Amino acid sequence: MAHPTRGTAAGHGPPFDPVPYLRGLRRTLDEQRLEFILTRSRKRQRRKRRLVASSVVWLVIAMSLFARRSIPQVWRCLHPHSDVPEPDESAFTKARRRLGVLVFRELFAAFARPIAATNTPGAFYRTWRLMGIDGTTFDMPDTPANERIFGRGGNQRSPNAFPQLRVLALCELGTHAICDFALRPIHGSEQAMVPHLLRGLHPGMLLLWDRNFFGFDLVHSVLQRGCHLLARVKTSQLVLAKHTVLPDGSYLTSIYASQYDRLHQRNGRVVRIIEYTHNDPNRPGQGMLHRLLTDLLDPAELPALDAACLYHERWEQELAFAEIKTHLNGRDVLLRSKTPRGVVQELYGLFLAHRMVRQLMREAAGTEKLDPDRLSFTNSLRILQNHLPEAPTTSVAEWYKRLVSEIARQKLRGRRNRWYPRVVKRKMKKWDKKRPQHRHPPQPSKAFAESVLIT
Repeated sequence: MAHPTRGTAAGHGPPFDPVPYLRGLRRTLDEQRLEFILTRSRKRQRRKRRLVASSVVWLVIAMSLFARRSIPQVWRCLHPHSDVPEPDESAFTKARRRLGVLVFRELFAAFARPIAATNTPGAFYRTWRLMGIDGTTFDMPDTPANERIFGRGGNQRSPNAFPQLRVLALCELGTHAICDFALRPIHGSEQAMVPHLLRGLHPGMLLLWDRNFFGFDLVHSVLQRGCHLLARVKTSQLVLAKHTVLPDGSYLTSIYASQYDRLHQRNGRVVRIIEYTHNDPNRPGQGMLHRLLTDLLDPAELPALDAACLYHERWEQELAFAEIKTHLNGRDVLLRSKTPRGVVQELYGLFLAHRMVRQLMREAAGTEKLDPDRLSFTNSLRILQNHLPEAPTTSVAEWYKRLVSEIARQKLRGRRNRWYPRVVKRKMKKWDKKRPQHRHPPQPSKAFAESVLIT
């Protein structure tokens, strides 16, 4: 076997072809569509290279499937039976730079869509597909370029240790599949990112979002797409008049684009408000008033009790983020790229990798007629990691069938009725906090032996 970290230059030797070892994933990422996107974006090289464009696409995705390994080691996972030394690290860097970001953006747009079938348990409420919008942040290497483009979170007293970017994602809640996402520097507003995601909404969907996204224009835009809405709204800052109280305790009211329109009661939109609390002393928020807004005005379509319980499905997106950031990636610094273009490219690869795992899990759950939430994401990922380096010795269909069958056996126990406070065990440390003056300190100008003075 070749040395795991060093090899010949990228311009010498035969080209690597990852397809034999990844052919079983054709159903999650079609090769012909990939080649079409590469051709249209003019990224298919006419010059013969060892690192051809399609191979680099698979490499970037595999960087997230094998996140704890170096890039040369990831390449070796894709070519376990090759005796040809892999390219060195600088060749991988140049190949990723040549490929850029556009190919991955188009690739994600081509394949990122809801994956739940009409009979997938937990993916629908009645006939509506459950979707969610929520945000998260990603750390990246502490380089001047990353900090200049993406910024550094925190406050003046305690800035964040690493540059960060903000991601807002549209998620199919029943399968945890990310269907679209927008990214901005860390100081960007999530509310300003929402319109970018509305293109992924279609009739027959029921969208859930948190109270920080409320706005007349956003509500109007969602309903214009033919999608229904169930959203939490703040109880302290929004004045809502009760027009009609309905039999289930909810009531109809109107929302307006401005205070002037509300005072003159013009250009309003009728919505339904559901207010509730709970009386469990062992559950946080006892006695606290919660307010939900929906455009489903008939209680027969969405009863108040169902709405209160259904809104908790929004937490499935938090679990999807945990899968991406903790179980799939698992690095101390989530992204490894040192340039802004590399960060964006790697982020697309990360979401594509998560989608592949989730599509396999959805198919596996379908064979057992299970809710996809009942399968272990971590075990499914480990099974895929073990099978990917294997060149299918039989037909691809048989290889894929065995993979799905093994994933279908990774069943979880039912979720317990529990909660935990959002705290950390260890916060204070004996080490001084890293300050701006500690970043990129001047480096030694000569070797240590040359600087020693014997007295």
